[in-house]
Amino acid sequence: MQQLPPEDFTLSPHTGWTRAHWEAVADGLLNAVARHAGPEHALINLPGPRPSLAGTRSDGLEGYARTFLLAAFRIAGAGGADPHGRLPRYAAGLAAGTRNPTTERELTDRDPVSWPVIQDRGQAMVEAASVALALRLTRPWLWDRLDEQVRATARAWLAGALHHEPCDNNWWLFPFTVGGFLVEAGLDEDGAAQAAVDRGLAKIDQWYLGDGWYTDGRPRAFDHYNGWALHLYPVLHAHLTGDQELLARYGGRLAAHLEGYARTFGGDGAPVHQGRSLIYRFAAAAPLWAGALTGRTPLTPGATRRLASGALRHFVDHGAVGADGLLPLGWYGERLSLVQDYSGPASPYWASKGFVGLLLPADHPVWTAREEPAPVERADAVHALPQPGWLIQSTAADGIVRLHNHGSDDQPADRVQPDSPLYARLGYSTVTGPSFDGTADGHFGLLTNGQLTSGELTERGRITPLGAGPGWAASAHRPLDGVTVTSVLLARGAQEVHAHLVAGAGAGTGVRHSGWAVAGTGIEATADGTRARVVSAGPGLASVLRGVHGYTGAAVHHVDGGTAFGERAAYPVLTGATGDGALFVSVASLSGAEPGAVPEVVCEGTAVLVRWPDGGEQRALLEPGHVTVTAAGE
Repeated sequence: MQQLPPEDFTLSPHTGWTRAHWEAVADGLLNAVARHAGPEHALINLPGPRPSLAGTRSDGLEGYARTFLLAAFRIAGAGGADPHGRLPRYAAGLAAGTRNPTTERELTDRDPVSWPVIQDRGQAMVEAASVALALRLTRPWLWDRLDEQVRATARAWLAGALHHEPCDNNWWLFPFTVGGFLVEAGLDEDGAAQAAVDRGLAKIDQWYLGDGWYTDGRPRAFDHYNGWALHLYPVLHAHLTGDQELLARYGGRLAAHLEGYARTFGGDGAPVHQGRSLIYRFAAAAPLWAGALTGRTPLTPGATRRLASGALRHFVDHGAVGADGLLPLGWYGERLSLVQDYSGPASPYWASKGFVGLLLPADHPVWTAREEPAPVERADAVHALPQPGWLIQSTAADGIVRLHNHGSDDQPADRVQPDSPLYARLGYSTVTGPSFDGTADGHFGLLTNGQLTSGELTERGRITPLGAGPGWAASAHRPLDGVTVTSVLLARGAQEVHAHLVAGAGAGTGVRHSGWAVAGTGIEATADGTRARVVSAGPGLASVLRGVHGYTGAAVHHVDGGTAFGERAAYPVLTGATGDGALFVSVASLSGAEPGAVPEVVCEGTAVLVRWPDGGEQRALLEPGHVTVTAAGE
């Protein structure tokens, strides 16, 4: 790892980090990958446990493209200064890789430099976008100095993205990004580049739900891609073109997104651990910087840098940069369980997007203003995000952010597929990760053989959001034909009240409700009656689950292999069975400090009354597929 400059707790009282730290980390990452460059720097083949689904040649292109993007942010942000001589190497790689592109199947060891051609839904289309954006950012110092033949072959390779079909999600922004560069460089020979730009914007407009949130192609797919893809590419394009109309439209959406997104970072800097491609890590900082770059943000400069630097420092401090200077496939160290099959050894370098802030000059207020507290540090808060169906609950004492999920499932429109642990859980946080051992933390399900102690546990499948408001979020799902589970979450401070109404299941059907999975160097677990508690050594986290209504037993499940946060993990479990009633209510907490007093919960029929320790009251009335929540006095 690159040696870091001294901390500056005067300018940055929360993180100690400054622009110089960002530059040092960028340089360290680039120096480490340069050692793995192949002939003519066309492919960068990084070591790793396995190749991606696209193959090793595509992985080498990915190593080139994603690190080129990092180099572009670093060099463009320094006004073209390139003391390490990186641009000539990437220029040589561009010339060699596009000289004789061919299909992955036809590539051989006798041709160690050619890039795969861009095909329908092929990985090369993704990497073309990074190459194009990097060329756009460094155009005066690289592209404009290439000889005409190299520009022609490079343009021909990039243009393949304009004429092939992307996956029907954020991938539409990859031809969009290629088209934006080709139009700007005067290389839109047939109008296809501008058409790709227009088509990409039209596509994402179809998915915009309002309040700063897009779906990612699928009806209920929400995660970090909202910020580092669906917002980032259009806003950067508008900024680079100077198109004020586009910037007003897409920048306005970004600003609305950041209102809630800023609340998803913990006091330790960690982003919420939810969604796919978590190996991109501090790419989560990209929309924060994009808001500052374009002036479309509700955040002050000091709060922006505190959140972004907090995220970068969090991963550096937790070993996400290995001893060899490389980013492994994982969250901190290597963790293959959370890696999608489309990811290869170089995939983590989309973390490069997190360095967008280097495009801001060193005298910009985002670099010179004193850091201000992050939202999580100011006060306990519960914030509803109705579009994704989320409730963001944070506590200042321990800096933990919890995302309660009543709307994101990543299910395709035409079928229901098995639950993804990274989307289907009831909750995600900045200090916990889901289990991948075949069991489910943060889940409520039925036992399909109708028994209490055995049977296959049902999944959530498609989630139907039923609303989110002050201190609550609700949803419904159909785990079995003819069965509906209606769920509501009420939260305040570090306490959570979960209520689940089961309709359509026969009497005696077993149910299982699980809480937060905490990981650490050691686990202390207890279960008694209808209360289970798990405490992790190391971070000192406590996960508690207490049955209030409907549950008859409690247990603790130890997770084989742990989670992304540690090799040892466990979570509390409650069990029960349907009887005269089918309402199940529990109180849960995840805390690194004292969670506070437990609320009083009273159940009457299918109504749940919660009296909070601070004197506030909420009442939730559950009916199959419908929830009404009111506060005291309403």
